[in-house]
Amino acid sequence: MLVLGIESSCDETGAAIVQDDGTVLSDVVQSQVDLHARYGGVVPELASRDHARNIDPVVREALARANLGLDAIDGIAVTNRPGLVGALLVGVQFAKGIAWARGLPLVGVDHLVGHLLAVFLRRRGETEPPPPEFPFVALLVSGGHTAIYHVEGPTAAQCHELGATRDDAAGEAFDKVAKLLGLGYPGGPIIDRLAARGDPTKFPQKAPMASVRSLEFSFSGIKSRMARHVSEHGVPRDEAELEGLCASFQRAVTDVLANKLVQAAQMTNVSRVVLGGGVAANRELRERVRSLARARGLECFVPPLASCTDNAAMIAYAGAARLCRGEKDGWDLTATSQTSLLRLTRKGRGAR
Repeated sequence: MLVLGIESSCDETGAAIVQDDGTVLSDVVQSQVDLHARYGGVVPELASRDHARNIDPVVREALARANLGLDAIDGIAVTNRPGLVGALLVGVQFAKGIAWARGLPLVGVDHLVGHLLAVFLRRRGETEPPPPEFPFVALLVSGGHTAIYHVEGPTAAQCHELGATRDDAAGEAFDKVAKLLGLGYPGGPIIDRLAARGDPTKFPQKAPMASVRSLEFSFSGIKSRMARHVSEHGVPRDEAELEGLCASFQRAVTDVLANKLVQAAQMTNVSRVVLGGGVAANRELRERVRSLARARGLECFVPPLASCTDNAAMIAYAGAARLCRGEKDGWDLTATSQTSLLRLTRKGRGAR
C-alpha cells in the first residue's frame, strides 16, 4: 500500500510517499524557520498563510520525487491534531480535496503518534538496524511536548502516557535559553553546537526533578535559573564561557531525560527504549540515551535526524497502519488544537 502523508501542524509544510512497511519513497519539507526567526518563535497567522502558499507545490514535489502520480496512491493520511489550528486546517482541507477528487480513503493522524512511530521509517541509503518490536518505552521530546510512553502497538489507544512535563517542554526551554543568550532561533541546534565545545562543569546546573521518583519532568525552574544567571552576570562575552554555560544547561536537561527514559523501561519491565521528536536530534541526548541503555542491557532505537523533526513520512506511516486495518475517517474529519489522543489513554503517573 502506498500512502500520501501531509503534515502542517506547526511551522513546516510536509508531504511524503511511504509504503506500509515503512519504506520512504519521498519526503519533502518546506521549513518556515527564516519566516519566524525575526520574532523568536512561531507566529500562528504567518504559519497558516505560508502553509497555504506551499502545500500544493510540496505535495507535487513529493509525487515527482517518488516518480508517481496520484493514480498510484492507495490512501491519504494527514495530521489533524494537536497543533496550531489554522496550520492544521490547511493540511486537512487539502487532504480532503485530494481524497474526494480521487475517491481515496482518508485518515487523520495524531501528530504525537507519528513521532512515536518515526523509528519504523526506512529511508533510502540508510543502514539503520531493524525497527523495534512492540512493546517499547519511548521518550517523545520536542518544542511542544515532553513525555514518556509505553507503546504496545501502532494505534493511539495502544500508546499509554507514563509521565510528562508539568510545565515547559524541553525544546521550549532550549529555545528560551537561546533567546536569553542572544543566540537566535531555533535555539536547540545552536546550543547543541556550542555545548559540544564547552565544559559542562563550568557552571554546574542541577538536573530538574532528578531526585523525585517520578516519570514526570519540569523545565521552568532551570529556565528561571538561567535567566537569573544572565540577569546577574550578563551574557558571557568570552567564547569559552558561553560554550561552558550552554554545555552545563544541556547536560542537566539531557541527563534527566535519558535517566527517566531508562527508569521507565525498568519500571515497566520492557527491554526496548525509543527516542523521538525534534529534540531527539540533539547530539548529547542521543549519545546519553545509547550509553545508558547499553549499560542497563536495553535495546536502544534512535531514528535518523531526518525522522526526528516534523515530517510527513511519519504521518504517512502512522496513517498506513490505520488504513491496513480497514479504518478510515469521513468527510467530517476536523483539524483541532486540542490535546493529543495519547492523553486519553494515560495510565497514570509513575510505573504502569
